[in-house]
Amino acid sequence: MGGAFGEFSGLIPNGRSAGEASQGNGLDNGQPNTMRIAAFLLLLLVFLLGCEGGPADDKADRKLRVVATTGMIADLARHIGGDSVEVLALMGPGVDPHLYKATQGDLGRLRAADIVLYNGLHLEGKMGEVLEKLEQIKTVVPVSRGIGVDRLIDHPEYEGTYDPHIWFDVQLWAEALDEVLATLIEADPANRSYFERNAEAYRRELAELHKWVRQEIKKIPPERRILITAHDAFSYFGRAYDIEVRGLQGISTVSEFGLKDRVDLIDFIAGRGIKAVFVETSVSQKNIRAIVEGCRQKGHEVRIGGSLYSDAMGEAGGPAGEYTGMVRSNVNTIVNALN
Repeated sequence: MGGAFGEFSGLIPNGRSAGEASQGNGLDNGQPNTMRIAAFLLLLLVFLLGCEGGPADDKADRKLRVVATTGMIADLARHIGGDSVEVLALMGPGVDPHLYKATQGDLGRLRAADIVLYNGLHLEGKMGEVLEKLEQIKTVVPVSRGIGVDRLIDHPEYEGTYDPHIWFDVQLWAEALDEVLATLIEADPANRSYFERNAEAYRRELAELHKWVRQEIKKIPPERRILITAHDAFSYFGRAYDIEVRGLQGISTVSEFGLKDRVDLIDFIAGRGIKAVFVETSVSQKNIRAIVEGCRQKGHEVRIGGSLYSDAMGEAGGPAGEYTGMVRSNVNTIVNALN
């Protein structure tokens, strides 16, 4: 990437996720969360003030610069924006957005962006307040904004809090597409027809994907349609495609679980005769492997059925490096293990 956007993309060495580079950046040193946020905002302000008084940045001579928090959102922006946008995802493969801490390198990326897209619904837990503050000085949009609360899954313990994993229902993710489309059109109205054509083509692709997922999951006998994962990220998937879902942790990997939660899940797996459980690429395998061992001690053999992409996509250029490939990979893994 060229220009200022490319300059800041080089602050973290190639081959490392932004999350991996967070150690030693001054924001991850054991301070209380509020102090880290304050430090981040102060640094952000310094970067922003440092821009003032410099040569004008002529947006007409370059592509729109879009920064997205997750790979799934970046993928949406690329499909709709096409050749007219330059898109960067802050969180790479294997990065857990619930736990992600912004790096100093991210400050430059946010400063250079014309548009910042994030999921919302508290997915980006440690970045949420920063993103909301950033809305005061540039275009910052949660892609979940246009989805009605009647379409969201509410949190059983916290009123007004909703499950953020909307991309696991392909039809629901198509509604997030509308928010990205509207944002790009507002930023670059001259390319409106181009963005709309791209969005319509991708909408058709998502409709076909949704249909395919439904057909594939139906290949699993109803009594075997039980998906056990490390954290409760697949509730939208379960609702949309008629499969029962259980997670050891709650909707966020920050949430804690106790001995009773583990015992209850082991009893459930053994009682239902479940033969396979799943690990996730962005979550430690330790807890699920402990469940497998607990089932074995109880006299029930259950295996790891495969690794699922939950809060992050796969490596760029790989089969799960795009959203549609990520969904297909997950579905194939689930069907093969449970069928």
